[in-house]
Amino acid sequence: MELTGQVAVVRGEEELWARTAHLFATATDVACAANDLNTWARSRHPPTPPRVVGMRVRKIYRPSVLLDPNSARHVTEVNALGADVRITPDELNETIILDRRLAILAGETSGGVRNYSVIPLPDVVAGVMSLFEAAWRGATELAVYDAQTAELRELAPRVLELLGTGCKDETAARSLGLGVRTYRRRVAELMAALGAGSRFQAGVRARELGLV
Repeated sequence: MELTGQVAVVRGEEELWARTAHLFATATDVACAANDLNTWARSRHPPTPPRVVGMRVRKIYRPSVLLDPNSARHVTEVNALGADVRITPDELNETIILDRRLAILAGETSGGVRNYSVIPLPDVVAGVMSLFEAAWRGATELAVYDAQTAELRELAPRVLELLGTGCKDETAARSLGLGVRTYRRRVAELMAALGAGSRFQAGVRARELGLV
């Protein structure tokens, strides 16, 4: 652990949860933003209570979390337990905020280990909370987004497979029984869900997430 002023920089999820598990156990207001489930490793993360009674739990994820069936199932279960879950295609500051008093910011990964900053400074936490609230307002409720993207998620594995082969759009569209325009629109939607700026980046991101 490294201390910078009142900010503690810890390395890895194990050290993070060792330092903060007691805070999660007593928190009544939890706000979480993450690109996917890999940021806050579930094996180290205190579980969402069986019922979120007397607590306010809000979680924002990027769309890619719904492309993997296991991740999608976890997110749906968390939502069913009482947490409010929303999806946003926008960039996120990956963070957890506890009781509006403590912010945990996910940092860079070095040597396979991720750094996290644990920040108790009121002014900084207020700023991070403001960013979260803005992202929350612009995000879509899980049920609504789920319904809007059902077809894309069904097609995603096959589209990723076809992109990996490098076949022409016309060939890929024909194999899916789609028009070329529709296929290209689905590819663009999939790229957006993966946060990719190109088809190549989409393939890289899909591999990182274990989708291919």
